[in-house]
Amino acid sequence: MSNIASNLKFLRKRKGLTQQQFADALEIKRASVGAYEEDRAEPKYELLRKIAQFYDLTMDELAHDAIDEKWRPQPKSNASNLRVLSITVDGNERENIELVPVKASAGYLNGYGDPEYVADLPKFSLPIFNQGTYRAFEIKGDSMLPLPSGSIIIGEYVENWHDIKSGQTYVIVSKEEGVVYKRIAYKFKEEKGLKLISDNKTYEPYWVSTEDIIEIWKAKAFISTELPEPSPEPTMETLTSMMAQMQKTIKSVVDNK
Repeated sequence: MSNIASNLKFLRKRKGLTQQQFADALEIKRASVGAYEEDRAEPKYELLRKIAQFYDLTMDELAHDAIDEKWRPQPKSNASNLRVLSITVDGNERENIELVPVKASAGYLNGYGDPEYVADLPKFSLPIFNQGTYRAFEIKGDSMLPLPSGSIIIGEYVENWHDIKSGQTYVIVSKEEGVVYKRIAYKFKEEKGLKLISDNKTYEPYWVSTEDIIEIWKAKAFISTELPEPSPEPTMETLTSMMAQMQKTIKSVVDNK
C-alpha cells in the first residue's frame, strides 16, 4: 500500500512550506499538491523521482515507508538509495530510450550524470517499453555468445541493487570495467558487490566491488542485425558423446543410492 499522500503532507509541513511554496519549488500546480496529499491522485514516475530528490529520499522510501517523527532514513551507503540519473523525454513528456554505442562507452563513464551529455546520445522509443526508465547499450566481443558483437541490449534501470536476481543478465556500468553485459552469479552482496559470469565459458568469472559500480540495467530485450542460424543436424559423433554422457549420469545416480 502506498504512503505517498501522508508522506508528502508530513514532509512539506516539516520543511515549513505551504502547498503553494512546495508547488513553486517543484514547478507544478498548487491544486496538484492538494490532490496528492488528499490521495485523490498520485504523482507520475518522473515527478515522484523529482520529489524524492527534493527531500533527499529514495523513491521506495517516499512511496512505501511510513515517514513520521520517529522514522529514520537508511544510511547513504546502502545500495537501495537513490542515484543521480539523467534522462530525456519526448514532446509528450515520455522518457526516451538513449543509446550508448560502443564508441561512446568510455565517455559514458564521465557523462552518465550530465544532462547535456545524455541529451546528445541517440534516442528512440518502443511501444512495449512505455513505463519505467530504459537505456540501450551496444555490446562488443564474444563473451556473451550466442549474442554477437554489435548487438544492442535494452536495459531497465535498477534502482535497488538488492532486487538483482542471480542467473539473469544485466548491463553493469563500473569505473574499472566500463560498460559490460554479463550474467549474475549470485545476488548482490553489500560487502562484496557482484560476481559476473559470461555465457561463453572461455571467459573467467570475476567480482565487481560495490564501490566500483555506477549503474545497473536489467536486460529486457536485444536488437541484432544477425539472425540466428538453424541448429545443425546431430552427427554420429555428437550422438555418441550424448549417449556416453547419459551413461555417466545414470551410473552416478545408481552409485549414489
